[in-house]
Amino acid sequence: MTRRILALLLLLALPLAGCDDADKAAANPPPPVALTREAVGHFCGMTLVEHAGPKGQILLRGRSQPVWFSSARDTVAFTLLEEEAKGIQAIYVSDMARAAEWDDPGAENWVEARRAWFVLGSDRRGGMGAEEAVPFSDQAAAERFAAQHGGRLLRFADLPRDWVLGGQATGTEAPAAPRQSGGPPRHHH
Repeated sequence: MTRRILALLLLLALPLAGCDDADKAAANPPPPVALTREAVGHFCGMTLVEHAGPKGQILLRGRSQPVWFSSARDTVAFTLLEEEAKGIQAIYVSDMARAAEWDDPGAENWVEARRAWFVLGSDRRGGMGAEEAVPFSDQAAAERFAAQHGGRLLRFADLPRDWVLGGQATGTEAPAAPRQSGGPPRHHH
């Protein structure tokens, strides 16, 4: 009788172990892929190394290679577009706190975008010469950058959808502060 109870308890514990593994996978995203000279931007079709400023990559379930982006802003835009693939495992952007210089953010300097601090409205331009959401892993580094180049700090969830999908925060003027109700307005199509 004791063996049967023990066997039953083990069988009941197996599904729980599977849930625990899924929780661990969500908490521990797969690591970023090092940027190579062959990486091509999803939206622009050009090699990433042709562009200055931060880059991005999104790792999707069932796909062995990342989806590459010539800017952090394009990376965020991909997550907002309904027509783009989902099944996102991780969203990485160049960690400009560890970048050697603006023109070379580094092949292995990545931060998970949902953990990053972004400077919006700075005088620096990213891929394709567009305004950029400049990502940093370190809040103090982001504050130093904003003091030198203008702009304001925002978290991933607070990046204004309208700006990401094409608006501009002219010059060093910062976008309007997110609403108190929990962030920027969301538009549903």
